[in-house]
Amino acid sequence: MLSELLSKTVLPVLFRIGPFSVYSYGLMMGIGFLVANYVAVKEFERKGMGAQFANQVTLLAVVFGIAGSKILSLIESWGDFIKDPVGMAFSPGGLTWYGGFVLAAIAILWAAHKKHFKLAKVADALAAPLMLGYAVARLGCHFSGDGDYGMPTKLPWGVNYSHGIVPPSIAFRTLPHIEDLFPGGIVPDNTLLHPTPIYEFIAGLAIFYFLWKIRKKVRPDGKLFMIYLILAGAERLLVEFIRLNPRLLFGLSEAQLISIPIIAIGIGGLIYLNKQPVPVKS
Repeated sequence: MLSELLSKTVLPVLFRIGPFSVYSYGLMMGIGFLVANYVAVKEFERKGMGAQFANQVTLLAVVFGIAGSKILSLIESWGDFIKDPVGMAFSPGGLTWYGGFVLAAIAILWAAHKKHFKLAKVADALAAPLMLGYAVARLGCHFSGDGDYGMPTKLPWGVNYSHGIVPPSIAFRTLPHIEDLFPGGIVPDNTLLHPTPIYEFIAGLAIFYFLWKIRKKVRPDGKLFMIYLILAGAERLLVEFIRLNPRLLFGLSEAQLISIPIIAIGIGGLIYLNKQPVPVKS
């Protein structure tokens, strides 16, 4: 049965070697950076910017991406952070994607400026690798069961996240009106849920494939990245409707409120670039 098979893949700790533990989330994040770097090197070399700069960009993405993800996560959990600043700051969990995306983007754009590379050209080279790395890293959220899963479902691929690091009985505590759905407001840990990280993995691979196929045809510089912003923003906007996240405004989550302007930027940029003359070569 598909549900049972997927449920067995929720393994926060893959294996232990003596006192050392290999965590699925960290492993998948590392693999995500590696595969993204591999693809980025190929694309940067094709565009004449070299493998060395691609490796530098990957290093900046790792350092500033993790830092930005952690900073935004701490801001989101400000009350808990005040109570235990050291524990929260140095805990292995608590990473928010958009925080890492923004801070890493600033660092990479600064590096591109220092190298005198065209920013739009660098952004295009990163579009497909970013999507691939994101897709792979999302599998880490599923394997670890870190609370990024979705709402209860009766679909045949619903997943039991009871063995995850954030079981449903804890993750659902902040959901409004949960007591209307479950007696006492407690969601049983073995409740079958939408495996939204897997949805994002599949969507991310599809978007990566599309971006990779059209990357040599899209002109002018910057247009491919705008397409990436639209697709990546739309993917996150849609999956959030069934994800377990607090609703902040107009029934939308924080990620959705960020996704909307990202999509708008992509659409606006695409309209602007479509009006520009297309050069013969990128």
